[in-house]
Amino acid sequence: MTAVDTPRAKYLALALLAMTQFVVVLDAAIVNVALPSIGRALDFSQDNLAWVVNAYTLTFGGFLLLGGRLADLLGRRRLFMIGLVVFSLASLLGGLAQSDVWLIAARALQGLGAALVSPAALSIVTNTFAEGAERNRALGVWGAVAGSGGAAGVLLGGVLTEYLGWEWVLFVNVPIGVVAALLAPRLLAESHDESAERSFDIGGAVSVTAGLSLLVYTLVDANNAGWGSTKTIVLGALSVLILAAFVVIERRHRQPLVPFSVFRMKTIRGANIVALLIGMSLFSMFFFISLYMQQVLGYSALKTGVAYLPLALVIIFSAGGASVLVTRIGFKITLIIGMLFITAGLLYFSQVSAHGGTYLGDVLVPSILAAIGLGFAFVPVTIAAVTGIRPDQAGLASGLVNTAQQVGGALGLAILVAVANGTTSSAISDGVRDRAVALTDGFQDAFLVGAGFAFAGAILAATLISSRDAREHAEAARRGDAAVTPVAA
Repeated sequence: MTAVDTPRAKYLALALLAMTQFVVVLDAAIVNVALPSIGRALDFSQDNLAWVVNAYTLTFGGFLLLGGRLADLLGRRRLFMIGLVVFSLASLLGGLAQSDVWLIAARALQGLGAALVSPAALSIVTNTFAEGAERNRALGVWGAVAGSGGAAGVLLGGVLTEYLGWEWVLFVNVPIGVVAALLAPRLLAESHDESAERSFDIGGAVSVTAGLSLLVYTLVDANNAGWGSTKTIVLGALSVLILAAFVVIERRHRQPLVPFSVFRMKTIRGANIVALLIGMSLFSMFFFISLYMQQVLGYSALKTGVAYLPLALVIIFSAGGASVLVTRIGFKITLIIGMLFITAGLLYFSQVSAHGGTYLGDVLVPSILAAIGLGFAFVPVTIAAVTGIRPDQAGLASGLVNTAQQVGGALGLAILVAVANGTTSSAISDGVRDRAVALTDGFQDAFLVGAGFAFAGAILAATLISSRDAREHAEAARRGDAAVTPVAA
């Protein structure tokens, strides 16, 4: 067994884990800029092209809870390494794809690998660093790297597509994944649930994975099928029924996949709800900014990617600042501040101009506001989501907060794309001849609704997260202690 008991060993482990999470988050965004090239190369229809992104999101979101529990039961380092092998193999297969079906299947397999890697990596961080200031600093690094992954994905996707070809947005993962898997036994200690009984909740695993996967599929497909269509209603109702069956199974199982007792802790319950709203407000921001820069401002793929660099840098610095603030003033106030910054950034974006729009006035300033908010929100919500959790449930807590963000991202993107498309269609029907103006009208409304999600997150953070937990966590961190007794409510 590898011992991670010195500061140097701990931060080498953190560097490996954070780099891996960066690649996982990056991969949800890196293909966006390459989509036109992929469509031409593999003869995608316009409708099917979206599934290059959706196939990854679907399996990532659907299998996260299962991945977290498998990590607790079978070993976090072991699942981390297995996930990396799956992720790297899928990336290689995707880069070699000769048809649209081949690429979509490879992206789905990538999502499965990511769902094994991500909760295992976060739970290893949780178990490696003691609760308090030490873990806050570690999660500050984690938040900076993971939070900047989306922006960096667009930047790297633009560069690779421009100079090497679309295949390299997938090939780039292979050496990183292989090196990380080889380094894991040297840098990471193995840990797992030490409980005497190691039964596996097959019914719960199948029902929650099927229910979440079907829910995410329904959400991302609703814009094509229609929100009020028979297909959307039937699939949505079926996903709810399957998830209801999951709840029944969990209440009856002796060793459930998700012990609902964890939601008796007010802070963990509130943190996951706010994480859902962070996903709803922010994931789609990158999507609409990219469209605005390319379709309205006329930017190339490479220029669009480079335009994200300031946003990525600000996220890194704001996440570092957030880890310090959490220790000083607590995760609750820091999270509220972050959500208000996100609200301000999205409100600013809702004023984007069709003609006469500029990078400085319409993109850079609101991007910086949103980036500050992302760092200030992502770090404390992650800390809150694992505060007071037992070491044997680290994978569960990590899977829950990751699932909340991914499902929130899918839901938010589906809703905001519907809002944007509806407004654009109405503008064209009302006689607007300029496509840039019609598109911008849609983007404005989407950003405005996104700001509403973020503001709701600020309100819910203030009401659903325990002030006592946040205060005690900050006081313990300043003293160098790790003891926090979470509030049950």
